[in-house]
Amino acid sequence: MPEPFDVVIYHNPACGTSRNTLAMIRNAGIEPHVIEYLKTPPARALLVQLLARAGLSVRDVLREKGTPFAELGLSNPDLTDGQLLDTIEAHPILLNRPLVATPKGVALCRPSEAVLDLLPAQQGEFFKEDGERVVDEHGQRVATA
Repeated sequence: MPEPFDVVIYHNPACGTSRNTLAMIRNAGIEPHVIEYLKTPPARALLVQLLARAGLSVRDVLREKGTPFAELGLSNPDLTDGQLLDTIEAHPILLNRPLVATPKGVALCRPSEAVLDLLPAQQGEFFKEDGERVVDEHGQRVATA
């Protein structure tokens, strides 16, 4: 029996990238802990730990599209990480997704196939929602052009 492989995904079901990432986790035979971060945002200390493990800055995970990024003036380079974290706490939609944590590491999985580096082997072929083939019938990652 394989070792347990604990996976947490900070997920937005309205996001295609997040849905594809979740599907690839499941294609590896894993049922992850799914945290809908808009309903249950990660605590500030946990977010700081996740970013450190992923080697990302707070700015690296700020989402601009479909958020109040511009209205809040978040492009201002003088804003500190603390101020940006305060704003993410107040507006969780600003947190880019999906963030995935596994025993192999933490990553912002954009594009969604970035999750493959954090998982055991895929258990079969996988196509994204848009029809793009990502994994072949042998569970191997397909080279992209």
